[in-house]
Amino acid sequence: MQKLAEVCVARPVFAVMLILALTVVGGVSYTKLGIDRFPDIDLPIISVRTQLPGASPEEIESAVTKRVEDAVATVEGIDNIRSTSTESLSIVTITFDLKRDIDVAAQDVRDAVATVISLLPRDAKPPLIRKLDTDASPVMSLVLSGVKTPRELYEIAERDVKDVIESVGGVGQVVLVGGQKRAINVWIDANRLAAYRIPILAVRDAVARQNAEIPGGRVDEGTREVVLRTLGRFPDPRQFNNLVVANISGTPVRIRDIGHAEDGHKEQRTAARYDREPAVAIQVRRQSGANTIEVINNVKARLPRINELLPPGVSLNIVQDQSRYIEAAFHEVQLHLVLGSILASLVVLLFMRDWRATIIAAVAIPSSIIATFGMMYALNFTLNNITMLALVLMVGVVIDDAIVVLENIFRFIEEKGMTPVRAAVLATKDIGLAVMATTFSLVVIFLPVSFMSSISGRFLYSFGVTAAVAVLVSLLVSFSLTPMMCSRMMRRGQGMEHGSSREGFYAVIDRVYTHLLAWAMRNRPLVVCAALAVTAASVPVYKMVRQEYIPTNVDESEFEMSITAPEGTSRQSMEEVLMRAEEDLFALPGVEHVLATIGASYLQSVNNAQLFVRVTPIEERVLSIARIWSKTLDGRPLEAFQGLFAQRDVMNAIRERVRAKYPDLRISVRNAMTMSQGSAPVDIDFAIRGPELEKLSEYSEKLRLAAMEVPGLVDVDTTLRLTKPELRVAIDRDRAADLGVSAADIAESLRIMVGGDDEVSRFRDEQLAEEYDVEVRLAGADRNSRATVAKLWVPSRNGNLVRLDNLVRLAEGTTAYRIEGLDRQRNAAIRANITSGYALADRLDEVNRLVDELNMPATYSTMVIGRGRELQRTFNEFLLAFLLSGVFMYMILASQFESLVHPVTILLSLPLAVPFSLLSLWFFQDTLNLYSALGILVLFGVVKKNSILQIDHTNNLRREGLPRLEAIMQANRDRLRPILMTTLTLVAGMMPLALGAGPGAEERRSIAIVVIGGRACRCC
Repeated sequence: MQKLAEVCVARPVFAVMLILALTVVGGVSYTKLGIDRFPDIDLPIISVRTQLPGASPEEIESAVTKRVEDAVATVEGIDNIRSTSTESLSIVTITFDLKRDIDVAAQDVRDAVATVISLLPRDAKPPLIRKLDTDASPVMSLVLSGVKTPRELYEIAERDVKDVIESVGGVGQVVLVGGQKRAINVWIDANRLAAYRIPILAVRDAVARQNAEIPGGRVDEGTREVVLRTLGRFPDPRQFNNLVVANISGTPVRIRDIGHAEDGHKEQRTAARYDREPAVAIQVRRQSGANTIEVINNVKARLPRINELLPPGVSLNIVQDQSRYIEAAFHEVQLHLVLGSILASLVVLLFMRDWRATIIAAVAIPSSIIATFGMMYALNFTLNNITMLALVLMVGVVIDDAIVVLENIFRFIEEKGMTPVRAAVLATKDIGLAVMATTFSLVVIFLPVSFMSSISGRFLYSFGVTAAVAVLVSLLVSFSLTPMMCSRMMRRGQGMEHGSSREGFYAVIDRVYTHLLAWAMRNRPLVVCAALAVTAASVPVYKMVRQEYIPTNVDESEFEMSITAPEGTSRQSMEEVLMRAEEDLFALPGVEHVLATIGASYLQSVNNAQLFVRVTPIEERVLSIARIWSKTLDGRPLEAFQGLFAQRDVMNAIRERVRAKYPDLRISVRNAMTMSQGSAPVDIDFAIRGPELEKLSEYSEKLRLAAMEVPGLVDVDTTLRLTKPELRVAIDRDRAADLGVSAADIAESLRIMVGGDDEVSRFRDEQLAEEYDVEVRLAGADRNSRATVAKLWVPSRNGNLVRLDNLVRLAEGTTAYRIEGLDRQRNAAIRANITSGYALADRLDEVNRLVDELNMPATYSTMVIGRGRELQRTFNEFLLAFLLSGVFMYMILASQFESLVHPVTILLSLPLAVPFSLLSLWFFQDTLNLYSALGILVLFGVVKKNSILQIDHTNNLRREGLPRLEAIMQANRDRLRPILMTTLTLVAGMMPLALGAGPGAEERRSIAIVVIGGRACRCC
């Protein structure tokens, strides 16, 4: 590398072109990089959705879910299998290891499911296999509204909006919520049906048989072929009234004789309201692994075409858009990158007091950062929170090498009177070994991330590679462009030969430091004891710091709210609940828009409502330097301190208000889930597994009630509730056998009469070129109570009809509204969120303590999933990563210094930084999370730089003949200025992150606090 410096000093154009080549490639690559919130860390998740109309959760579990689970369990690379069995629906979610290719995994799942399709019940619909997480929040929600009927709005949304969006690449699912879906309803009168003695099954079969269009083949007329087509479908919905159901004594019985047909709509099971007005919501979910911003931008690109298709008076508006926050946070980090670069450059100016030296050092920042974009493009990275944080952190690091080389050249010119050209070569050679040692030992910090296989490993991989490349480019700059610019730009000005740059405030610092160093050398045992005490303090300080996986108090200017009413609540009742909840929300400060939906969850429960709430942008309600400056310019500086509130204040307020006014409702208020973790979008997802539903319900309810008393836990709920009302039909087997009625006919007849068969046939509207379901069902008056259901008729083998109350006994009971499974075991999950002032780790400890008090049998076990599981994985993997980092650093330093002792001396500085970084987190009431752990990783790489510079220079002075004590004193004084400069440039580069109050500030602040606290206090 020293030879490179000589070449670049002699050939300045070559030096410029060398760095410019990397910069040009990086600049072009930057324009092609995608933007996202996180790296590509989505777990490969496949969902298998199977419908069995009319089936109970227990029947779904045994007849559908278990068979699908058994089939997919043999697929390679599965991390866990989750299942949910609810009324008429089975959802099996397979989460694969991160290394598994999502497309290959999806094909393997399809092949496995195909082997059991023939074993599923006859009425089960074909399983639907998708690459998405059913628990994940939509990446985008749109609202269709206008002066149209609910049915017309739904048809427009389905035909002109949904069909267009579903063809967009990366879109996994488009769900319509609200409105009325068109259907041809065949309503049957139960009394007329009984009078004609026609079973409902015959009506269903007649409709299916007589409204069909089956290909007839081809007619070969010699010179031409003619396709034979039988026009068996009714062209007009009113003609269904003429459909012949049966022939009694030579007289045809038509639909109009036993009921009527109408061009109507399906039973409405969903509803949507936007800002208190009915609407149709269009929710867009992305495929697992797809880029969020790319999917949203592709959808937005289709909106002009969609708007052209909409009729007058109908509008389509974007309500939820995750790209808003992602792009706002990205631009905020960009601003921090620029501000950090400026502040770091000002530190150089402060110490060197020379504008030429400042420019020389500052050039290293854009050169290194821009060049790194080329690597990011080559490795298919995105511009996200993690990679951008790596670049912001590196602002104060990439300038280090240039500062060290520059300062040494400056010292050679100033103190030794050399010409700039000679000083550039000799000073670079003098400091070269130390610069390479500091850079390579920082790079190897990130090698152990390749051994981490969890989500955290993906975070660290993109972070580490980005940081490492930036540092390596800075090393190249410091040995090429920096000495070349010094040789051409620096001048021996008046007074430089007298060491003027070390006068003034620096002279005071130098004198104080010299006295302290001399005292330390005279009292070495005391200094060693103090160092041991500081290191030992890491243990108690670590216990003081709260721990969580990722920050949960992020202010995104939007949040989600879930309201669950008691089981059995109708859709109409839920709409009334929503209206009151909307009024409560709009009464709070800052609430701008509310999108409320019913039946939009993946389970389609009408007693569950989801609300998406947008509040005032963070810039308008949080104290920041930009807000103070803006209000001051407007002449109203005091307004900057008025009307301040955070998103969490609104969330806590609505939570408390709903709890107080509606104690029978279960609510959950949270940020939108933006990262798939194979679990529900909650802070704590704690599973109890076991064989018996009653026992699982008992244990989970006890744990829920106990957890509600734990400070810091809110929105506590359980997934297993045996409270869903049902009307049970107990068949008198002997009587049914005597009358010739089978259990299958009873069940099938009841399903059609009460629940309805919603896909008996299909009606084609030639004007719209669309097909709609034909449904058969009893009229509402014949199925609206237990008494009327008991009077229904079912067929017998002899062709007669038998009243249901002659065969069965009806009784009301309760059952589970859903049955969940985890890794093929029944599961009841306790879910909760964590309020401010508490963190995930200590709340999980409390939950585990409560579980121990349950004294459950050995057949019942517990498991932490979601964020809690990732927290445990991350802790264990970080221990291994830090251990390997120490080993690799020792190997690099031993190779550089050709010594087995000096690396130990250098690495002894690492433990001294840990307690200061942890103490900084505790002092600022922050948490030890994935972001702050990234900061500790960087801290391990930068704190040893001081020691390397000091020991390397000490060795050089010893070789020149100075005694050990004198060499130590002189080396530390010579290296004091570059050490102070590199420390302050790192701190200056972090200050925008630490003081920022824009979008995503809560995530970035943790890493800045760790680095600033550990680096600054360690230097002191």
